[in-house]
Amino acid sequence: MSIAFLLACLYPLALIWAAVSDLTTMTIPNRLTIGLAVVFMPVALLMHLGLQGWGIHLGLGLAGLVLGMTLFALRFMGGGDAKLIAAASLWLGFEGFIALIVYTAIFGGLLTLALLGLRRFFSLYAPKLPPWLGQHLEPTTGIPYGIAICAGGIAAIWRSDFLGFLVPH
Repeated sequence: MSIAFLLACLYPLALIWAAVSDLTTMTIPNRLTIGLAVVFMPVALLMHLGLQGWGIHLGLGLAGLVLGMTLFALRFMGGGDAKLIAAASLWLGFEGFIALIVYTAIFGGLLTLALLGLRRFFSLYAPKLPPWLGQHLEPTTGIPYGIAICAGGIAAIWRSDFLGFLVPH
């Protein structure tokens, strides 16, 4: 097992950490998204990513940041979510980036519908639940979109030009 493989495993682990953090605290730590972006660098070097590949991945990371900032400005997602999309985009390549956006939108829509339904019928139970869980039944609480980004980012691995070796064939 190579060091590149071990470092690349940090990608799905960081996404899972972000989802759990968003679920329990409604925040995604900056150190997580910064770490995810920084760890990409040695993995790319160890995987002998060419100059063109560097340009594509860095450009897609920037595109993810612009997309995330736009969605944040429109109040569709939080700042941590926007940064997480940027860091995840860095890892995936063009097809993986498109898959990330599509899968995240699908999982985000399903998550939003599920939470709206649960809020409609079970909001009176919110005070009886642990605070980290009950907050999601409050009508004024946002959607922990980091969960959808995690699901979309992991589902997008198989479309990645860079992380495909993480998926068993």
